[in-house]
Amino acid sequence: MSHPPERWQFVYERVGFAVLLLLAVMASASPQDPQATVTIATKELPAATLWNRYTFQFQADGGLEPYHWRAVSGSLPRGLELQDSGHIMGVVNQAGELDFLIQATDRTGARSQPKKFTLAVEPPLRADWLNKSKVNGNRIDGSVKVSNTTGRDFDLTFVVLAVNDIGRATAIGYQHFPLKKNTRDQELPFGDSLSPGNYVVNVDLVGEEPVSRTIFRSRLVAPKQTIAQSP
Repeated sequence: MSHPPERWQFVYERVGFAVLLLLAVMASASPQDPQATVTIATKELPAATLWNRYTFQFQADGGLEPYHWRAVSGSLPRGLELQDSGHIMGVVNQAGELDFLIQATDRTGARSQPKKFTLAVEPPLRADWLNKSKVNGNRIDGSVKVSNTTGRDFDLTFVVLAVNDIGRATAIGYQHFPLKKNTRDQELPFGDSLSPGNYVVNVDLVGEEPVSRTIFRSRLVAPKQTIAQSP
């Protein structure tokens, strides 16, 4: 028995509609949906160090790769460049912290919301207590650890003064030497005998970088300590 032509046309139309619907569902489920939201996945930037090479790669989620990156406001430290690929590269020539906004765009033109990042440069000259100064009989002794985080050598002067109640200062430590680039936690001891009395210990470090003639300083101060009169 034959079917009317109108019946076959109806069947063909229903089948075609079902196929189109299935393709639409499959496309919407695809992880490569060009309409998917682009988001910047990078949470924060690692710290940089002065006069050292810095490299970092931003990461994004969603949309279609490759991503294209740009800074929409603010600026990177001098010497660094944000490439279209999302790489930050260069040699840091500026200390401190800088804020900037980054945006990612996928290959379809979908854009992320701008995201703020802060790039911090470590303090070039850093000093911390290794053994905080303390009284030992008629002496005050201690030690510090000093770091040159930069990519250049320093001409370092290290002075420790014990200052009594009337403002008289006695040197109980002194060194002058080249502090090599990228030095971390080098120990500098100090100590000497003192007359009885109360003393505040001041530790001063001055690092001069000869190429730029930049001077960096760091200071530590210990609370008042007492050397007792001998019995």
